[in-house]
Amino acid sequence: MVTKSAEQTMAFAEEYAKGLKKGDVVLLRGEMGAGKTVFVKGIARALGIAEEITSPTYAYMNDYGGKLYHYDCYRLSCGAQAEALGLCDYFYADGICVIEWAENIGDVLPDNCKSVEIRKTGENEREIVCG
Repeated sequence: MVTKSAEQTMAFAEEYAKGLKKGDVVLLRGEMGAGKTVFVKGIARALGIAEEITSPTYAYMNDYGGKLYHYDCYRLSCGAQAEALGLCDYFYADGICVIEWAENIGDVLPDNCKSVEIRKTGENEREIVCG
């Protein structure tokens, strides 16, 4: 799928979220500035979350009412750090986990994760591949 604006990316994510269920873990891949947090905003909108969605870069994870857990693992170097912070506990909760920079904690991720890759192909254009 190719989107041509942040709003289109959010709308695509909102549709994508309709196929998610409680307990799903989504690995969100893409370079800095690719639109990962914009994608999470679309998922949140689909889940009826009214709070402002911000990147949890320094908090590691933002909890949106137990419905959505938004991770940013950029500053982690291994799964043991995620475990020590208690982040892995949420993989088995009733919300949906969306993880940016999941490759940094790959050794503790659950089986059967979903993946979304966002590639910048222009100033506002993104190619989104779901797997």
